[in-house]
Amino acid sequence: MYQKKPTSVAIRFLLLSGLLLATILCHGQALKKTDTPSRVAVLRSNIEKVMKETGTPAVGVALVKGDSTLWMAGLGKANVEDDIDADENTLFRIGSISKMFVALAILKLQEEGRISLKDTVRHLAPDIEFDNPWRETAPILVAHLLEHTTGWDDLHFTDYALNDPKLTLKEGLDHHPHSRTSRWMPGTRMAYCNSGPPVAAYIIEKLTGQSFEDYIQQQFFDPMGMENMTYFLSEPYQRQGATLYIKGKPQNYWHISVRPSGAINASLRDMVRMLEFFIHKGRVNGAPLISEASLRRMETPGTTTGAKAGLEYGYGLANYATPHNNYVYRTHQGGVNGGQADLSYLPGHDVGYVVMINSGNGSALYRISQLIRNYQTKHLADEAFNHQDIAQKPGQDISGYYVPVNPRMQIMYYLERLMNVKQLRFRDSLLYSKPLLAGGSKKYVPVGNGKYVALESGKIAMVLATDPLAGQVVHEGGLVLKPVSPTLAFGQIILVVVWVLGMASAILFGIIWTIRYMRGTLPGGPNISVRLWPLLASLLFLVVFILLIISPVSSFEVWGTVSIYAVSITVSTISFGLVSIWSVITVVKSRRATIPKWAYWHSAVLSGLHLVVTCYLLYHNIIGLRTWAY
Repeated sequence: MYQKKPTSVAIRFLLLSGLLLATILCHGQALKKTDTPSRVAVLRSNIEKVMKETGTPAVGVALVKGDSTLWMAGLGKANVEDDIDADENTLFRIGSISKMFVALAILKLQEEGRISLKDTVRHLAPDIEFDNPWRETAPILVAHLLEHTTGWDDLHFTDYALNDPKLTLKEGLDHHPHSRTSRWMPGTRMAYCNSGPPVAAYIIEKLTGQSFEDYIQQQFFDPMGMENMTYFLSEPYQRQGATLYIKGKPQNYWHISVRPSGAINASLRDMVRMLEFFIHKGRVNGAPLISEASLRRMETPGTTTGAKAGLEYGYGLANYATPHNNYVYRTHQGGVNGGQADLSYLPGHDVGYVVMINSGNGSALYRISQLIRNYQTKHLADEAFNHQDIAQKPGQDISGYYVPVNPRMQIMYYLERLMNVKQLRFRDSLLYSKPLLAGGSKKYVPVGNGKYVALESGKIAMVLATDPLAGQVVHEGGLVLKPVSPTLAFGQIILVVVWVLGMASAILFGIIWTIRYMRGTLPGGPNISVRLWPLLASLLFLVVFILLIISPVSSFEVWGTVSIYAVSITVSTISFGLVSIWSVITVVKSRRATIPKWAYWHSAVLSGLHLVVTCYLLYHNIIGLRTWAY
């Protein structure tokens, strides 16, 4: 279901620093021009090399150009334990690519005059629970469900843990509606949300009188010739489905409580037909299944304040743009627990590809996709442009530091706003955008009216806009960035670094103090208590970290139910907060005691930092977090 990242890994890292690590991984795996394969045989060899390096058991890959399938192959093992080879008939799980059929169905019904993207969700589905504080002035529209601009949080842990194959769509939506609360005015910011498309799918059920799965089967799967594509654990999947793996461990089948968001199983043959549908602009065997106008709308972001200000990049209706060198692919990716997929096509060149893997390794999918894109674009007409030739105009000076204000999962925001600080600055008439904690810059050309063209693709990929809540913001692709002072940008990072160093030193000193105390060379009383409490707080935070490291690979049941790991996180974070408060009290009470100054001030500073972190985590609802209720 997750776009770009595997769901289980995302859950594992929700309380860890995975967001930063994933960003670094993606940059680190970027391929050089010298990696461009020139022939299918070389491409295959390079893909197999990635499989070996990343421990990916099987890959399904297909390359399409116009009416021709240039290459279609299953590589590796669909099932390692039984030594079953993958082939073009092996069924993989495509995750969030499933969302594209929700958008296609809505567009088809709109063409028939049965619905409009501008219809309000409350009117169409009054029995679906959600909360929008701006309901009177900014109601949630159907388009918002598909563009992820409702403002809702992503699905919560308990939704992911629900694994009942007999659930109806309505029952899945009713299970835990608490994530469906707009955090900002609908239609202003994009934040990827797995609960929006299922609500749109439920509206389709109400309009058609059919189950969503039956409607898609009759209106899309059958006409497109997709013989084995299904939302369920079907007999063909049981017979030919690839076993999914995370770190070499096979995963149980995940039924997904809201199937329209990510439950589809498909073979390479099925996915080739889907790819041909997009390459042929909505036509199947020469006849339009949906109109070209509908497909263009699907490819166009339209509801955010950034889109209204001219942003050409972004998430349309389950369809988004990803640049590659001087080209811009239309794409959707998907991931489930141990499986990932990428469907991409290049408008104007009639080429595209599909990659599906039975591994939770996001780096493997990224590297294979880059190899294929290099292969496909090597002999195409160069779409590079000279920025000196465009109507360059002086841009408004927006140099400074920015933090994102559109988190996908609110529970992650405590970490995201620290790790994803961006710096914008002008140099040589270009605007550079660079993550403060990572390498690599994106370059933009100012073209006036608060618009900036990406130097790589020639598309407007950054715009200035006014947010109803945050004021002036910058939309950069799917990010919405709010300016902050340099003091805040650097200060919060420095505090974290000093805090971590303080905890490390306290643990190291604690070993020495314990030995000295046992030998009788370190007096007791306040001399011990001042050192003990901040040390204990440090150890409690270390416990949280260790719990996340040792938790089972498959994390749905771990965090979405009342498990020993989930309860331990709750108890440990509460204990950390209470001990941090008592540490400060102890330091204040012992200020006149006979304690070496360096030891006292070390404990005092660390206790103060623990208290600051406690307040920060408490503000972001991490202290006492009950993951099974989130």
